[in-house]
Amino acid sequence: MQYSRLGSSNQQVSRVCLGTMTWGTQNSQQDANQQIDYALSQGVNFIDTAEMYSIPPNASTYGKTETIIGNWLAANTAKRKDIVLASKIAGNGLPYIRGGGDITGEGIIQAVDASLKRLQTDYIDLYQLHWPNRTSPHFGKHWPGKVTYSDVDTKAHTDQMLEILQALQECVQAGKIRYCGLSDDTPWGINTYLRLSEKYSLPRMVSIQNEFSLLHAKDWPYLIENCVHEDVAYLPWSPLATGVLAGKYLNGARPDGTRWTLVQRNGLFRDTENTHSAVAEYVALAIKAGITPAQLALAWVNQVDGVTSTIIGATNLSQLKENIEAFELTLSHEVMKEIGQVLHQYPIPF
Repeated sequence: MQYSRLGSSNQQVSRVCLGTMTWGTQNSQQDANQQIDYALSQGVNFIDTAEMYSIPPNASTYGKTETIIGNWLAANTAKRKDIVLASKIAGNGLPYIRGGGDITGEGIIQAVDASLKRLQTDYIDLYQLHWPNRTSPHFGKHWPGKVTYSDVDTKAHTDQMLEILQALQECVQAGKIRYCGLSDDTPWGINTYLRLSEKYSLPRMVSIQNEFSLLHAKDWPYLIENCVHEDVAYLPWSPLATGVLAGKYLNGARPDGTRWTLVQRNGLFRDTENTHSAVAEYVALAIKAGITPAQLALAWVNQVDGVTSTIIGATNLSQLKENIEAFELTLSHEVMKEIGQVLHQYPIPF
């Protein structure tokens, strides 16, 4: 297993980050225990979760994933020091989480304490904002006209960001969190937080996790360039585009128990004709290269300059093994060239 520094922090994290959002809906406590044990045995030291999980999000599954991880931690207390544990505070829009309101300083304090209780630990290594208070171009909103930036009250949002940083500082000083990060944000969000941190001597955002895959590469090059030069770790989530890059949904297939058989909060917006045309091309390239489609997609993400650690998920142990093995691969120049040709043909398929 290879490791990278987590942005401007001193923390080394594995190039593979174990995502956990299916634990509590598609996966049981026993499944999670097996996945954590196996990941650690392979050198993975980075685990990512969120108060909102498991998914699809709803009131009945809220906090379940953190609870499952907490049960494992309680049974394996000696291993806590070997894990870089990341969690996230949910943003606005979910009425069963703090009334659906914006992230506030008070909300940060409450959410951290609640997560610590569920996780059965004294500290969270990386605490992230799941999405910003303002509307951001994520979750299918990356097309022109989906977000009207000129309607945003810049000063009001900047003031909110300062309040958030002040609350995060309180948690850092109390020893409840070590580092802070972002999720589903933009270059303006990153740079505004960095500017506020420097101006007011507040905790620095060390990372950002955004959706990034062969089907959704909009962060390249501008946001990733920003991360490299500002020393912010870039953590891709959904590198398999909710599983479609594994090829399992081709020709209208819906295997039992898979994510696309579940009700989605934002619908199946990735399910487009261009998506499936692109996936068919990538599946053919994987077969030609002698690896699985999932491994092709994961190895490609891992080889993108500026990527720190890729968040992977699996609903069974065999998938997890296959996915972790992808990070031992180096795609040849010829394979990368052929991938590039498909990317040019389907740059934004959904």
